[in-house]
Amino acid sequence: MIHRHACLAFALAASCALLGAPASAADSPPRAPLPAAAYADLADLADGAPLVLRAQVRKLAPLKPGQAQGLRPGWGRFYVEARTEALYAGRQVVGEALRYLVDLPLDAKGKPPALKKQSVLLFARAVAGRPGELQLVAPDAQLAWNPASEARLKDILQALYAPGAPQRVTGVREAINVPGTLAGESETQLFLSTANGEPAAIAVARSPGQPVRISVSFSEVLGDAGGVPRPDTLAWYRLACFLPPVLPVGVNISEGDAARAAAGADYRAVLDQLGACPRNRK
Repeated sequence: MIHRHACLAFALAASCALLGAPASAADSPPRAPLPAAAYADLADLADGAPLVLRAQVRKLAPLKPGQAQGLRPGWGRFYVEARTEALYAGRQVVGEALRYLVDLPLDAKGKPPALKKQSVLLFARAVAGRPGELQLVAPDAQLAWNPASEARLKDILQALYAPGAPQRVTGVREAINVPGTLAGESETQLFLSTANGEPAAIAVARSPGQPVRISVSFSEVLGDAGGVPRPDTLAWYRLACFLPPVLPVGVNISEGDAARAAAGADYRAVLDQLGACPRNRK
């Protein structure tokens, strides 16, 4: 693990000379921009970030190898000076001038994305006692800004801060299938574990000649059988991006082989309807 506070302080003096050089990475011919952010990329970083803001990159300088330990292959660590453009969320005071470190992917020539004068989204925390200095919540917690990503981010933040917002799902606590009174009739209840201990559950009901009915709840009261949440919503993100691919061993407490098999099939039906959770960040 890199202590990013110390690393930034150590890098400042060395970076200043680079920032004044006549030919920096940002002055090279146009290069590929940062990859576009998927819904899950934005939600991953926004969830719990003390500060979410938009800034314009003013200066960018690479750190020397000795100052950038722990980098993944094909990436570089950079010292950035930026100007605050908008604060989307956070109670910490942020000035106009910002400084931080970020990890960026490099192209075939070892160059980072062309970011000078570009707007970016930052997910960070203020460093106590160091005005203007930020610590990103992840080494690559700087994403490309555009009007579409800004609109999506605002929707995510509004959902995250709304009363009764869906909690973080950490797994499946219990699964039970109960046969109905008619042949082919059954209901599976999936009780989920959450980070804050609040209730969350999914019910899957089957009746002969009827489509599967799925109900999702993030409260004590089970919702209506409206199916799984639609993609790119917070409830969908909590489920599609964090439910395990199969029922964990020991959670299926259904009685008998048939009921246990039915519970497993119903769980797979839920995952199929939720679909994949695409991310552009690794």
